[in-house]
Amino acid sequence: MTLILLPLVPMLAGVLCLVTRSRASWERLNLLAFVLLVPLACKVSADVLDHGTTSTLDGFLRADALSALVTFLTAFVALACAVYGVGYLRRDERDGRISGAQLRRYYVLTPLFVGVMLLVPLADNLGVMWVAIEGTTLASVLLVTFYNQRTSFEAGWKYIIIGSIGISLALFGTIFTYYSAVRVLGEDAHYGMNWSVLVGVAEKLDPDAMRLAFIFVLLGYGTKAGLAPMHTWKPDAYSEAPVPTAALLGAGFINCAIYAIARFDMLAEKSLGHEFPGKLLAGFGIASILVAAPFILTQRNFRRILAYSSIDHAGIMIAALGFGGKLGALGLTLHMLFHAMTKPLMFFCAGNVQQHFATPYFRQVRGVIRSLPWTGSLFFMATLAVTGTPPFGIFQSEFTTLSAALAAGRSWSASLFIVGVVTIFAGFLVHMARMNLGTARQDAPSYPSECPWKLSAMAVAAVPVIVVGFWLPRPLHQLVQHTAQIIGGTP
Repeated sequence: MTLILLPLVPMLAGVLCLVTRSRASWERLNLLAFVLLVPLACKVSADVLDHGTTSTLDGFLRADALSALVTFLTAFVALACAVYGVGYLRRDERDGRISGAQLRRYYVLTPLFVGVMLLVPLADNLGVMWVAIEGTTLASVLLVTFYNQRTSFEAGWKYIIIGSIGISLALFGTIFTYYSAVRVLGEDAHYGMNWSVLVGVAEKLDPDAMRLAFIFVLLGYGTKAGLAPMHTWKPDAYSEAPVPTAALLGAGFINCAIYAIARFDMLAEKSLGHEFPGKLLAGFGIASILVAAPFILTQRNFRRILAYSSIDHAGIMIAALGFGGKLGALGLTLHMLFHAMTKPLMFFCAGNVQQHFATPYFRQVRGVIRSLPWTGSLFFMATLAVTGTPPFGIFQSEFTTLSAALAAGRSWSASLFIVGVVTIFAGFLVHMARMNLGTARQDAPSYPSECPWKLSAMAVAAVPVIVVGFWLPRPLHQLVQHTAQIIGGTP
C-alpha cells in the first residue's frame, strides 16, 4: 500500500489544487502532500532493509535498496522545495512578477511532477519507467515557461525539443532490450519488460541487441541527466524556471535519470561484460566534467552556474558507474546521496539573492553576506560543500570515485577527473567570494529581515549538509551499502 501512496499522494494534491481557488489552500495541500511523502519513503526504506525488496499490484510496483534511496532523496528534495516555494512565490506575487493564474499553475503542476518522478524508481516495468520519465518532461516544461517571458518560452522550447529527442532514443533502447529478451523468455515473453525478470536472464540476452540498447539508453537518459554533449537545455531551463522547480530538476530528477541508466547498465554488464558499457560511461562522465569546467570559470549568471554544476555532478556519477567495481558503485551511491542533500541549498540561496538584488548577474551583486547574513553565510557553506571541500560529504564521494578510477587502472581518466574537479572548485570559489564579500550596491532593495519560510527551507537543507559529512545514521548507512551492492552486481 505504501508503494501506491507514494506517487498517488502528490498527484491527488495536484488535482485538489486544480479545483480549489485560494492561495492558502494550494500552499497547504502542497505542504501536506510533501510532508506525508517523507514518512512514506522512510517506511519503504525500512521494508527494504528488512526484506530485501517490497512490491505490490502483482509486482507492478517494486522497490529494492536502489529504488528506496532514490525515493527517499526525491521526497526530501520535494519537501524542502515546498517549504521554500511558499516564501519565494509570495515574494514574486508581491513584486507583481506573477498572477493568481500562474500561482495556481505552479501548485497544480509541481505535485504532479513529483508524483510522476516518484513512479520512476518504483516501476518494475522498463516501459512504465520510460512513460514516467516522459511524464516528468510534460509536467516540468510548463513550469520552465512559468514566467511567460520570451526567454522562458525559448528555454521551454529547447527543453521539450532536446528532451523529446532524448526520450525517443531511450524508447529505442528499451525496445531493443525487450527484443533481446524475447527468445530467452519464450512463453514468459510478456514479462520481458520487467527489470526483476530481465536481471535473472541477463547473461543470455542477445549481445548485439544489448549493445545497441545500451547506446540508445545512455544517449536518451543521458540527455535527461544533462550529460555532455546533450546538456544544452540545462542552463536555460535552470535559469528561467522558478527556483523551487529548478531545485527539483537539479537535485531530484537528476537522480531519476541516473537511476534509469544504472538499471540498464546492470543488464548490459551481465550480458556484455564491464568493458563496453564501462568505457562508454566513463567517457561521457569525464567529458561532462571537462565541458562544465570552462563554462563555470567564465560564467556571468549565478543561476546558470548551478546548471553547469549539475552537468559536472551528473558526469561524476556516470564516471563512477563506468569505473565500476565496489568503489565505483559506492562512489555513485554516495554522490547521489550527498548531491541531492547539498544542491537544494545552493538553489535556495541563489533564489534569495536574485529576489533581493533583482538580478541574476554576478557583476551586479556584491556584499550578500552584509545584506542577507543568513543567505550569504549558507551560500558560502553550500559552495564549499558542492565543490567537494572536506569535510563535506561530496569530498568523500569524489575521493571514492577517484579511487575507483585508480583501482581500475584508468590513470588518464583519473588525471582528467582531478583537473576538471579542481578547475570547477577554483571557478566557484572566485565567483562566490566576489559576490558574497564587499559592500552592497547603494540601490539594492532593503527588507527588514529574511523570509521565515525561505529560512526554514534553508535550515531543512543545511542541517543534513553538515551532519552527513561527519555521520550517516545507521539506517541510511545500511541503505547506501545495499544500494552499492545492487549497482555493483551483488545480489
